[in-house]
Amino acid sequence: MTARRKLIRRTALAATAGVAALVLAACGGDSDSGGHDMGSMASDSSPSASASAKAGGHADADVDFATEMIQHHRQAVDMADLAADRASSQEVKDLATKIKGAQDPEIKTMSGWLTSWGEEVPADMSGMEGHDMSSGMPGMMSNEDMDKLEKASGAAFDKLFLEMMVEHHEGAIEMAETEKADGEYGPATKLADDVITAQTAEIEQMNKMLGKS
Repeated sequence: MTARRKLIRRTALAATAGVAALVLAACGGDSDSGGHDMGSMASDSSPSASASAKAGGHADADVDFATEMIQHHRQAVDMADLAADRASSQEVKDLATKIKGAQDPEIKTMSGWLTSWGEEVPADMSGMEGHDMSSGMPGMMSNEDMDKLEKASGAAFDKLFLEMMVEHHEGAIEMAETEKADGEYGPATKLADDVITAQTAEIEQMNKMLGKS
């Protein structure tokens, strides 16, 4: 996925640079029908292309990160809500409350970024019949996984919840690492750092709860 995004980004930048060069050439033709220094025009197009690509101080990778992490977080919140009702262990319930308390505000923050950039905030498809969010994002649970979790109870629920949430967190960390590598919007790369720090610690906690460390 990362390679595809980088290819799309490079293509978009190349197209923007080409448009910028044409605009500059047209403006130059209007003001002076004489000869032009093509080297000067080429060098002028680069800052223009860069400015267009970074409109609002963000890049395509930042939009992808916010759009996908919103959906990823929504599923984690759904899982946490199930734990609040079905978990038998108070420790699991407390962890679920902590996860929801961290990720709900982040969903609102990222939705605000998308709105400010003129991008569409993804619709909440969680729980919709026939809509499976598992493809395309690392760590996302399938509808079958979520059904299994919803039907579990007691100690079996606790174990399944922890195993699924570890995988879910690992996927979020992978997405955050991609944002740190490719993103340009400071608040988004900072949030990616926060996700990595918080969810790495929670993975360690959950593995201990599962008796794996």
